Amino acid sequence: MADQQGSNGEAQPQAAGAPARLSILTQYVKDMSFENPRAPYGVQQGTRPEIQIRVDVRTASLGDDRHEVVLDINVEAKAEDSPVFLVELAYGGLFELANIPADGMQMLLQVECPRLLFPFARRVVADATRDGGFPPLMIDPIDFFSLYRRKMQAAGAPAES
Repeated sequence: MADQQGSNGEAQPQAAGAPARLSILTQYVKDMSFENPRAPYGVQQGTRPEIQIRVDVRTASLGDDRHEVVLDINVEAKAEDSPVFLVELAYGGLFELANIPADGMQMLLQVECPRLLFPFARRVVADATRDGGFPPLMIDPIDFFSLYRRKMQAAGAPAES
C-alpha cells in the first residue's frame, strides 16, 4: 500500500481497492403457516411432543449486487404419532453485497446472511407457537457452515473453507 500525507502531516495508508461490504436492505416474512389440528385440546398434560425441525437456505440474485436469501424453517410436532402443530416459515432478507470476490460469494450468501437472519426467524417461530397455545419454541442455534458443506457435498462441489 502506498502512503499519503493527511491534513495533519501524518502518513495515512491508501486503500488498494474498495472494501467488501454486506448490507441488509430489508427482511420479511415471505410465507408462513401455523397449523394446530388438536385445538382446543392441544397436548395433554404430561405429554411431551416429539419435535422435528428442518432448515434450508435459498438464494437468488436480483442484479445490481442485490441478493435475496430465504431461510426455510419447517417444524413438525407429534405426540403419539398424531400431529400437534406444524410451522412452515420462509423468512427472507434482501442483501446488498459489494466488492465481494466471486470465490467467496456463495459461502457468504449461504452462511453469513442466514446467520444474520436466524435470530429474527427464530423469534417468529417462538411467537407463532406461543400464540398457538403452546410454550414458545426456541430453536437452538444453527451451524449454517455445516449445512452449506452438506449441500455442496450433495451437489458434488467442493465446499469453500
